[in-house]
Amino acid sequence: MRDDYLKEAHTIIPDANVLINVVSRRVKQLRRGARALVESLEKLSPEDIALREVIEGKISFDTNAQA
Repeated sequence: MRDDYLKEAHTIIPDANVLINVVSRRVKQLRRGARALVESLEKLSPEDIALREVIEGKISFDTNAQA
C-alpha cells in the first residue's frame, strides 16, 4: 500500500476506522472481479486502487449507515 495514497485518503476520510472499512470492502469487490473506477498507467494493488478511488471521490460512504 502506497503511503502517499494512504495519507491523502486520510484527509478525505479522517476517521481511520471508517477509512479501513471503506477500503477493505472495496478491495473485496475488486478481488471478486469488480472494475476499477480509476485508471492508472502503472500496475496498482487492489488496496492502492481503492485508496485512489477514495481520493478521486469515486466511492461514497455514509457514516450514519447501520450495519
